[in-house]
This record gives sequence, C-alpha cells and structure tokens, in this order.
Amino acid sequence: MAITSFLPPRRILMGPGPSDISPQVLQALSRPTVGHLDPLFITMMDEVKSLLQYAFQTKNSFTIALSAPGSAGMEACFVNLVEPGDKVIVCRNGVFGERMRENVLRCGGEVVVVDDEWGAPVSVDKVEQTLKAHPDAKALAFVHAETSTGALSDAQALGALAKRFGMLSIVDAVTSLGGVPLLVDEWQLDAVYSGSQKCLSCVPGLSPLTFSDAAIAKISSRKTPIQSWFLDQTLVLAYWSGEGRRSYHHTAPVNSLYALHESLLMLQQEGLENAWERHQTMHQKLKVGLENLGFEFVVDEAYRLPQLNAVYLPQGVNDGAVRQHLLKTYNLEIGAGLGGLAGKAWRIGLMGYAAREENVALCLSALEASLNTSK
Repeated sequence: MAITSFLPPRRILMGPGPSDISPQVLQALSRPTVGHLDPLFITMMDEVKSLLQYAFQTKNSFTIALSAPGSAGMEACFVNLVEPGDKVIVCRNGVFGERMRENVLRCGGEVVVVDDEWGAPVSVDKVEQTLKAHPDAKALAFVHAETSTGALSDAQALGALAKRFGMLSIVDAVTSLGGVPLLVDEWQLDAVYSGSQKCLSCVPGLSPLTFSDAAIAKISSRKTPIQSWFLDQTLVLAYWSGEGRRSYHHTAPVNSLYALHESLLMLQQEGLENAWERHQTMHQKLKVGLENLGFEFVVDEAYRLPQLNAVYLPQGVNDGAVRQHLLKTYNLEIGAGLGGLAGKAWRIGLMGYAAREENVALCLSALEASLNTSK
C-alpha cells in the first residue's frame, strides 16, 4: 500500500478535548523553527511564563509550560511533592480523581480517599471532616473541573481548608484554566496543572504548571530523590530561568510553544473575565437548545461547567451511531461518556475557540437532525 501525506478533514471539535484551534494559533505553529537555545526563543519563553502567570492569576515565579501533556503535569506534581510514606487526601468524583489516587500510590504515598458521586462536586464538608481525622496528611488533591462529568468543585474553599490544616493543595485545572474563574494566589493553591488543548485552544502536548513558594520549599526539603528525571522540577527550574541563566534540560517543543504563546496572547487580549463570560453565555444558549431537544444534564446547574456539558442520552438513542453520523455528515465531534457514564451520556465541549455562536447553532441543528434519523 502506498502511503501518502496525511490530509485531515476540517473537523469542528466539540468534545472534551482537544478543542478547536483558531487560525492565528495554527499560523503561529507553522512559523520557522529556531533553536531552543536561541536568545530570541528564550525571550519568547519568558513571555510565555508571564502570560501563564496572567492566565493562572498568580505571581508564582515557578510558572512554566511543561513539555508534555496534562497527564504529565499531574504526574509532575505528585512525583515532586509526594515522598514515600506521605499521607495524601485525594478527592474522587470522576475519572481524574482516580488518576490522582494512582499517582500517590506509585510515589509510595498513603492515600485517604474522599468519594463523591459522579456528577457531583467534591463535598467541602466531607473533606473538612477527613482532614480533621487525618491531621498528619501532607497534601490535599482534587480536580477543579472534572472532565469526565462536567462538575465544577469549589477550589477556593478546598484551598482554604488545605491551608487551615497546614497542608499543600494539588489541583487539576486541565479543563478549568481559561474557561471559569481560577485565582491561584487569591485561593492559596499550591500546585496547579492544566493542559494546552482545552480552553486555551492550543495544540495538545503542553501542560501549564505553577508551584507556590510552599510547594517549592517542600521539593527543596525532600529526603528522597525525585523518582522521575524528566519531571524533576528542580532541574526544570533552571531551564526556564531566562536569558543568560538557562541551563540545558531537554529540547523544547519549539513550534508548540509558539502556538501556546499565541493562544495565551489571545486570552490576554480578550481578557480573562470576558473569556469566562463568553463560555457562560455560549453554555446558556447550548443549554436552552439541548433541553428543547429533550436532553437532561448530568450535573446540577449550580455545579455545572459551562465549557464541558455532560448530558444523558434520550431513551432509545444509539450512542455510537449518532456520534458517527455527526462526524461523517457534519464533521462535528462530540465526546462519549466515560466510566459509569459510557453509553449513557455525551460530553459536549464549548472550550476556547469552540465557544462561538456558530458552533452552538451547528451542534444543535446537527443533533436534532441526527436524532430524528436514528429513530
């Protein structure tokens, strides 16, 4: 079989990620590659750091883009902050809380799990009672925006609890960064990781990451070596130290960082508050249309992510057949359910560049036509 160039169709990505990428970001990706030690590239990395500090709303000096996807950002937090024997409280209300638990175990830590139902936010009251019962815990880990269900948890209250009990907070903000309020400094969050492919509408493969001074102090006072060389942030610190101070660690994904720079610049130009409002406005339009078609949301409205809409399938609808019809007929991708929601729910993303009027209109009209076809 002769292999030719791969020419993908133009999809409209309205699943749980990756999200649609704007033409400006795609253009940035195609700019000439320079060396990762080129002075101009190092200057751009400093700008990426500043733009990430704005996106995270933090002054943390350790704010970087990890050269790996959000799952590596998660692992970087745990391998750096959890030593063998450390007790960690892990909140689990979906797939990604469970991944946090697995990371603690692989670091040799002791896990105490706080469980909530899929579709519900993390219970602040349950967490408080658990912290009282385990005052020797070193960290509290939770997912701010649970991508498997579309549930938003109260990161401000959970961060305050961690501080009150003298422990670090480790926060999954993969789906929340750029889509809903996330105020790292004001909420006293210590280790926060995200992904480039969600509300930032950048190419997959980078993980924005920020550590507080308390998190850096924990890393500096470790009694055991960090188990991952590549994810050892004491080595990466110098890699993001700017012109004249930067040491070689790995070859940066140069063009992907061009794209992240452009997407973060676009976020800054729009303004965080405006971006949050846009996601909420598009969610409300989608919500009305979906409910008119007979859909019910998995998550109660008070805890619902505007950028990740999980809805139950109407009775008698064939999950795979409808999603395939949307893809083939409309070039529209929506996401299947995960875990206990597999075959029972869809996840419709309104992330970053995808959160636009025309996408909402297309999604609703395509769903209506596809549902009628499947009956």
